[in-house]
Amino acid sequence: MSDLDEFRRAKDRWMSLDAQSPLTAQQRRRFGGLAYFEDAPGLVFTLTPERVPALAFIELPTSSGEIVTYEEWARVRFDVEGAPASLMIYRHPESGSLFLPFRDATAGHESYGAGRYLEVHELEDGRVLIDFNYAYNPYCAYNDGYSCPLPPAENRLPVAIRAGERAFDGAMAPHSHPEASHPEHSHPDVATPHSHE
Repeated sequence: MSDLDEFRRAKDRWMSLDAQSPLTAQQRRRFGGLAYFEDAPGLVFTLTPERVPALAFIELPTSSGEIVTYEEWARVRFDVEGAPASLMIYRHPESGSLFLPFRDATAGHESYGAGRYLEVHELEDGRVLIDFNYAYNPYCAYNDGYSCPLPPAENRLPVAIRAGERAFDGAMAPHSHPEASHPEHSHPDVATPHSHE
């Protein structure tokens, strides 16, 4: 079994069993696993980030109409089947964690309509690892009681990213976690094979 398969199995277990899962108890009883695109080695990139020269902030609207603020950290450029693409990586102003929300041409059909998120891994040589096979849905894809930052216009790709998590095919839970009003953009507590880099 590959590292990616192991990661996906661990996430399915977390989604179905953990009390912190965004799924309700009723959803968990029916849960048969998340849907994913096939492994896409061509959508794994080691890139040199083009750092933003001066401190700049962006206000991201959320799915519930709130606003959250992030720092613009760096832009990355890559090709998808010969088509040029670029994305802006953001940094949380308090925790310093990197955040990459994006929306691509599969959104609303094959993947979640509002877009997906991706963990960014900084490497020792200053480059970053962008592995779209680990792209995941925000919690509001499963449960609209969560408030999730939406990808801004600069991170809406005209190309299709057929990698990572597909659209959730289970019934969305309506407002089942009213206490979870803060933006949620983190993975469940399962390690990726790149987490040590």
